Amino acid sequence: MPPATDASPGWFLARFREFLRDRRLPVTRQRDLIAELLAGGGGHLSAEMIERELREQGHRVGTATVYRTLQLLVEAGLARQHQFGDGFRRFEAVIGDAGHEHLICERCGRVVEFDNERLERMLPVIADEHGFAHAHHRVEVFGVCRDCRRRDVALR
Repeated sequence: MPPATDASPGWFLARFREFLRDRRLPVTRQRDLIAELLAGGGGHLSAEMIERELREQGHRVGTATVYRTLQLLVEAGLARQHQFGDGFRRFEAVIGDAGHEHLICERCGRVVEFDNERLERMLPVIADEHGFAHAHHRVEVFGVCRDCRRRDVALR
C-alpha cells in the first residue's frame, strides 16, 4: 500500500487522530466515520448531510457528536467552515493544495469551486495597495447559476 500523502483521505484521518491524541481526546469510531466522510465527500457538507449519510450507511452517530467532531476538524486545520447564506454551516476537508474559491447560487444553493491564477496573484497586490499584509483570503461570489437562469428563460 502506498504511504498516505497530504492529498489523501488516509493522510487526513491520520492527522485528525494525531490531533486528538495530542489533546488527550478519545479517538472513536464515530469521529473516524465523520472524518472519513468529510475527507471523501468531495463537497460542502452540512452536519445534517453528514448525519443523514452515516445513518443511511447503517451507522449510529448523534447530532452533537457530528457538530463537535466538525468543530475539532476545523480547530485542527483539516476542515473549513463556510456560510453560503442558506441558513446553515457547511464544511469541506482541507486536503493537499485545497486553495479555491466559490460561486454560490442564491436560488438553488449550488456551490461551484473554481481557482483562478490571475485572481490569486491580484489579491495580495490589492491588499498591499491598501496597506494590508496579505495572510489569506476567501472569495465567495453570489449570483444565479446557469441552470436556474435557463429555468427562468424556459418559464417565460
